[in-house]
Amino acid sequence: MGARTGSEFLEGLRKNPPNLYIDGVRVTDPTTHPATRNVAHSIARLYDLQHDPQLQDVLTYEENGQRYGMSFLIPRSKEDLRRRAAMHKAWADDCLGFMGRTPDYLNVNLMAAAMAAEYFNRCEGSGEPGSGRNYGENMRRYYEFVREHDLCLTHALTNPQVNRSVGASQLPDPYIALGIVRETEEGVVMRGARMMATLPIADEILIFPSTVLKENEDKSKYAMAFAIPTSTPGLYFQCREPLDIGRDPEDHPLGARYDEQDAFVIFDDVLVPWERIFLLYDVKLANQAYGQTGAVLHMAHQVVCGKIAKTEALLGAAQSIVNAIGSGVFQHVQQKVSEFIVTLEILRALEIAAVEGATPNAYGVMTPARGPLDAARNYYPQVYPRLNELIQLLGASGIIMMPTRADREGPMGPHIAKYLQAGNASAEERLRLFRLAWDMTLSSFGARQNLYEKHFFGDPVRMQCALYEIYDKQPFVDRIHAFLERSAESAVAAD
Repeated sequence: MGARTGSEFLEGLRKNPPNLYIDGVRVTDPTTHPATRNVAHSIARLYDLQHDPQLQDVLTYEENGQRYGMSFLIPRSKEDLRRRAAMHKAWADDCLGFMGRTPDYLNVNLMAAAMAAEYFNRCEGSGEPGSGRNYGENMRRYYEFVREHDLCLTHALTNPQVNRSVGASQLPDPYIALGIVRETEEGVVMRGARMMATLPIADEILIFPSTVLKENEDKSKYAMAFAIPTSTPGLYFQCREPLDIGRDPEDHPLGARYDEQDAFVIFDDVLVPWERIFLLYDVKLANQAYGQTGAVLHMAHQVVCGKIAKTEALLGAAQSIVNAIGSGVFQHVQQKVSEFIVTLEILRALEIAAVEGATPNAYGVMTPARGPLDAARNYYPQVYPRLNELIQLLGASGIIMMPTRADREGPMGPHIAKYLQAGNASAEERLRLFRLAWDMTLSSFGARQNLYEKHFFGDPVRMQCALYEIYDKQPFVDRIHAFLERSAESAVAAD
């Protein structure tokens, strides 16, 4: 089928709806349910853009006479990475960067894993090719299946937040964390839960190994990788309280369109067919899967492209506020807006550096350089709360005093038009702008964005500690030692 349309995506959700629960009720049709219909149509819009004549060559590529989503492209050159980055940016621009788990995020993960099929074949228990139990072959075929049908995937990485100080096997129930129950002729039975599936209105869920398995044994029932449809019997998504509360999109311009939803995923003795298994039991392979396959770097590249789009949107909103109320003459205002500019240019430079420093990995896939991407994914969680604060400081009380569209059209409309106008904008223009700034930073949707960005790639402290461990600091230490030795020799010579 290749690149699909928005209507095909929506039809897939109607025919095979995910097992979603919101407010104690099963969502039977996510394309019409009040909490999910708007984001479903926002995702559908992204799929439709693939067929826009002006964007088709940006968002898709041709292979063997078929068009596929550009995020499935196997990059063999730096130019391929640039083409794919343009695709990531185009999708992110459409939602101002406020959807963190658009389908391209997991598509690049899947591509990298499939090209590294040999890695999964190293797992003990991987059978002969053609047996349906060959893990590498399963991984490669699954990539092809998702690409051919242009599916939308969600995923869940971590165990429930019960007791972080102990391993999964030491929790009150050994199956609080997702674990392997038993093997059967048909497949593997899974039980437990995973956090946190963003965008659960997806066709399938990809359960990849957690990168923080604490088990000491080489073989663990908590080490696994597999994928199944979100409609699979026994698989449930318990969603959080919706942030799309049914308000006018003019009043909630982001929350009414882009609430991706978040859910914890429950596996109630779910049977996963053997042909959908990619890894079992091996703790070492599980913990290193993202790094050794290169998947983490392709995912990070997609993320950085999205954060560039988001920062551009925040800069645009900030300067629009300044333009509307005429505050740009003040130096403290200029200084605040300059912080957005600096953040944006840092991210742009890091993305360029990641592509320019790209090299083929062990599996022949052109892979972005790790250093710039690690810098970006450690930097942005730190700076994002500041960007939120800057929007609030620039808008001040104007982001609080915001009558709704219904208010403007009601009996108080003439008073609103008179007293809430701006120096360079009508009251309607000003309120629409400030509503956007509020939804970016202060609404429940904006607050969730702020927390989500802080933990996008995991715990910030653990992220920075991981960076400390993997970054090669020795050349710079050697340089200092060489300089000190040279200085000492110079001092001796002078004596």
